[in-house]
Amino acid sequence: MAKYDYVVIGAGSAGCVLANRLTEDNQTFVLLLEAGNPPSLPQHQVPLDWIKLWGTEVDWAYFTEEEPYINNRKIYCPRGKVLGGTSEINAMIYIRGSRHDYDHWQELGNLGWSYQDVLPYFKKSENQQQGASEFHGVDGLLSVTDPIAPSVISQRFVEAAVALGYGRNPDFNGAQQSGAGLYQLTVKDGKRQSTATAFVLPILDRPNLTVTTGALVTRLLFEGTRTIGVEYLHQGTIHQTFVNQEVILCAGALDSPKLLMLSGIGNAEYLRELDIPVVVDLPGVGQNLQDHLQVAVGHQATQDLQPAPTSNIAEVGLFLHTEGRLDAAPCLQFFSGPVLWTHPAYARSGPGFAATACVTNPQSRGRVSLCSASPKDPPLIRMNYLQSESDLQKLLAGIKIIRQIFHSNIFDEFRGEEAAPGADNKSDETLLAYIRETCDSVYHPVGTCKMGTDPSSVVNPELRVHGVEGLRVVDASIMPTITTGNTNAPTIMIGEKAADLIKAAGQVSPKHMS
Repeated sequence: MAKYDYVVIGAGSAGCVLANRLTEDNQTFVLLLEAGNPPSLPQHQVPLDWIKLWGTEVDWAYFTEEEPYINNRKIYCPRGKVLGGTSEINAMIYIRGSRHDYDHWQELGNLGWSYQDVLPYFKKSENQQQGASEFHGVDGLLSVTDPIAPSVISQRFVEAAVALGYGRNPDFNGAQQSGAGLYQLTVKDGKRQSTATAFVLPILDRPNLTVTTGALVTRLLFEGTRTIGVEYLHQGTIHQTFVNQEVILCAGALDSPKLLMLSGIGNAEYLRELDIPVVVDLPGVGQNLQDHLQVAVGHQATQDLQPAPTSNIAEVGLFLHTEGRLDAAPCLQFFSGPVLWTHPAYARSGPGFAATACVTNPQSRGRVSLCSASPKDPPLIRMNYLQSESDLQKLLAGIKIIRQIFHSNIFDEFRGEEAAPGADNKSDETLLAYIRETCDSVYHPVGTCKMGTDPSSVVNPELRVHGVEGLRVVDASIMPTITTGNTNAPTIMIGEKAADLIKAAGQVSPKHMS
């Protein structure tokens, strides 16, 4: 029976990084388990086609429960079920977040997670097209590149935002985050570069790395409160694999808490209701769920705006503070591009352009729970979008800012009829109703295995699960609060930092395989 030093569960944005970094030592043996298969669809390589991957075999295609604050709508939650995880089906935007995000994590008791602590790990993974600097690295495995052929309408968005006083920002990941500019992407030579492409596929020949795809982990194995291995379903057969050192859970903010609960780690009273034997009473598992929410303003266009194949559609952005505060992270993020993306009720044929406003620091909190004790069932997801009135008011402010930008004379030659919310929707009352009717996820779930030292936390600052030995969680679920912007880059950073934490703690036993 195989025995590894580490088993990594989930080959996504963090798991692929860990698999690479841990096996740099050729005496460290790692098993990487992924429920999906290697990417094989042509759409994986074409940046423009990312949305065509949703709902295919590489997507878990989850939905939330009925969300009570947005007209009881169920919201789609695409999650990557593929080697590379959600980095294989996302919009490829590379945003680290604000320095304030990480300093806040440290203020919450997570020593070692300040901005100055995590910046070296962002730089470590990065091969930055714009060159090395105080903020950027060029020796990493992940290509971070400028858009190749951004649409004229995206460039007009930047010009209009600057003309209105919002400022130009050539690097959202540099000295400051505020301002308007083009998003950098995880694209190399015009093709998507997922964490699988960057970190795993080039090292498949390492003899100390075993990658098993199509493997659904069903539970963690324990002796008392010591994690000793994992059980997984592969090709119709249940397998068990044991570890010398640790099991590392990298299944994401929706599936990591699910697997912990299935394995007996969670709210003890809740687990007993499902007849799941309790290993550790940890009530924070599955709580603290956060996500970015957005609302769109879209116009028909007076001329064709067909995006290039290298476009990710959401080409350009803006970060700003609605209250003029520069001592905190921006509270709104905007995405814009040459496609009329709106709620289906507001769809129009022909060319168009749109922008969405996103609340970067939502106050609403949801949860992940189980619908049964079967690992084959999806998790129950309740986001509680717009539970907080402040989230709703920020989206309202966002609509007004987008309208201000789109009604700049810089857009005159392109601007047709406003398709959404529609020119007749002017009052705050009708716009608030429009938000509840049409707002949608930016697909950034985090927080369900919160890092911290308080009773509601799940992992400590070394990402070890409280109350058990030999088990860490390394993915977006450990974020105590969501980062300001897209979450792929921060998750890769978490993988990089965790690899060093694990290497520093692990004394690999002389017997590596048995």
